[in-house]
Amino acid sequence: MNSHQEAQRKLLAVVQPGFAIRRGTPLPLGATLHRDGINFAIFSKHATAVTLVLFYPGDEEPLIEFPLDPQSNRTGQIWHALVAGLDPGIQYGYRMDCQPNPNPRLHRFDPSVILLDPHARAITGGQGWASHSVPERRRSVIVDDEFDWGHDQPLNIPLADSIIYELHVRGFTRHPSSGAQNPGKFAGLVQKIPYLKDLGVTAVELLPVHEFEEMDSDRVNPFTGERLLNFWGYQPINFFAPNSSYGASALPGAVVKEFKQMVKSFHEAGIEVILDVVFNHTSEGDERGPTHSFRGIDNSIYYLLDRETGRYLNYSGCGNTLNCNHPLVRDLITNCLRYWVMEMHVDGFRFDLASILGRGQDGSVLANPPLLERLAHDPVLANTKLIAEAWDAGGLYQVGTFPAWGRWAEWNGIFRDDVRRFVRGEAGLTAALANRLLGSPDLYQQSAREPYHSINFVTCHDGFTLHDLVSYNVKHNEMNGDNNTDGASENFSWNCGVEGPTDDPEILALRLRQSKNFAAILLLSHGVPMILGGDEIGRTQLGNNNAYCQDNEVSWVDWRNLDRHADLHRFFRLLIRFRRGCGLLRRTTFASQGRGNGLRVTWHGVQRGHPDFSAYSRTLAMQLSECQPGGHEEHLHFIANAHWEPHTFELPILRQRRWRRLLDTSLPSPEDIAEPGREFAIPSQDRYEVGPRSVVVFVARSPGETP
Repeated sequence: MNSHQEAQRKLLAVVQPGFAIRRGTPLPLGATLHRDGINFAIFSKHATAVTLVLFYPGDEEPLIEFPLDPQSNRTGQIWHALVAGLDPGIQYGYRMDCQPNPNPRLHRFDPSVILLDPHARAITGGQGWASHSVPERRRSVIVDDEFDWGHDQPLNIPLADSIIYELHVRGFTRHPSSGAQNPGKFAGLVQKIPYLKDLGVTAVELLPVHEFEEMDSDRVNPFTGERLLNFWGYQPINFFAPNSSYGASALPGAVVKEFKQMVKSFHEAGIEVILDVVFNHTSEGDERGPTHSFRGIDNSIYYLLDRETGRYLNYSGCGNTLNCNHPLVRDLITNCLRYWVMEMHVDGFRFDLASILGRGQDGSVLANPPLLERLAHDPVLANTKLIAEAWDAGGLYQVGTFPAWGRWAEWNGIFRDDVRRFVRGEAGLTAALANRLLGSPDLYQQSAREPYHSINFVTCHDGFTLHDLVSYNVKHNEMNGDNNTDGASENFSWNCGVEGPTDDPEILALRLRQSKNFAAILLLSHGVPMILGGDEIGRTQLGNNNAYCQDNEVSWVDWRNLDRHADLHRFFRLLIRFRRGCGLLRRTTFASQGRGNGLRVTWHGVQRGHPDFSAYSRTLAMQLSECQPGGHEEHLHFIANAHWEPHTFELPILRQRRWRRLLDTSLPSPEDIAEPGREFAIPSQDRYEVGPRSVVVFVARSPGETP
């Protein structure tokens, strides 16, 4: 069979009787299945020629190309065509040109490049996860994504009741100890749902799962010579398509159904799925970067540019910045989020470098950014969690001031820094800690927000793990191949006396206590706690605080730690269980100071009723009280001693009930924390000695009472 006959055979294999090219419709954008074919629609304001390119699955060379007629196949600035008789499975792309090009510095059309569709629901070519030295050519692929959801719907768990667990899809099960049948895949993550359900978290927040370029890094591990990858996934190629390398099946587009099955399985376990989305930049980088899609479709529309030089404005630190508040890009982002909610059933989004979403088309900071307002009031997203990382790489820091309309929650970086500094023993932070314990009213109460708009965290993917936070004074990023210059230099960490690994039992005990102190403050504060995946079992990155490029045991969860750090895991699990059952902690409004209706907070120090907010203080006690239906009052008493000496604290006086100890981080397991309802009796109701660098919590109980 000659090449012409082979081409005819392939063409007949993907088309049906009645094959024809028709005018089509401009909306919706992307490739849309119809009864009699597929409608293709793509935006380009400045292109003068657009060609639809079709590929037989698996082929590198095009099967057939259709130049679109600018008269019949264009409506306004949208090029479109209906290909009748075409079945799903076909792969496609576009060539675009602009002749004459009025400004080559702004418009980067190149008809030799076959472009991905920004609205493609699946991308093929990336299934191998860096299995080739030269990246595979990615193509947009048309999938039949019909899926039996049954009665599944987003869970709509209130933010105030949420406990978020941040994890990396590949890293969570890639280690051989995971026992997953499909390690590093969506299907592998499904196998860990029983563990997450037992831990008690209500939501997983997945690092980027859209199609991204893992091969964009030019770094090499100086110790092994191994090429390093973009492991985290913050280099998006397409915003609609789930990452093909996270699919267990090699069939093009099969990953869409695998993602849906994962979400359905999480929902069946009562766990929400939140996606980390990256709308601030793309993997195309600056003028030296590759062209996948946006640059070749309409560079001056999709990116913030210096209009004189064509230089990319770089507020993301990644070479380019998406032009988020251009009306066309606003539509792209809004439609993308709607798609993930309506078709993929996800429950929320965390927006990477979200302050960029509030910049205008010249890069200026907008007072009322139209994109953020639109998302806040979008009816489809009304019950969807919107969480902002309220800063960017251009120096804009908006924690507490992010434009919110009472809708947006924020990663509270101030909570992270204040708690780290207090726990490591810095003086004068008790006033700051008081605010963080109450959901940061100093940041959010004046902007029509509530405690649950504060997403509290001590650690996240970006920085030290909890184990490393108490084990290292400085970062150790030499494996990243950048001479240890990358990553934050100030981490507010403390190694407890020795840098890195040690066999000293006293230092190991102190590190464990400090880890529990962090966990206790995080999970007993008002607001929404977020836990970094693996922290509860002592995961380490060996002091690397920027492991974005480490696709190895530095970033993978070693599940053998579940046995090695069983006492820490138990502490987390019981603390989460207590929080989920304690209405004093899951607040929808800010507490009142002193007397009054609703939740009341009273501050104490080592002396009852005398808090020490001085510049020398390292101790703080807080009593939460609330009258319950039936007339009895609930009480919780929290004590934090960050001093290296023990202190005896006077306890508040209870009239009809008695204090029982829920936890004391200075005590060994299992005395460190009680099962809810089985709290420990204490020898005195008047005072309690709190050990050095410890957190102690009491709850009020009547004799024989269970919560």
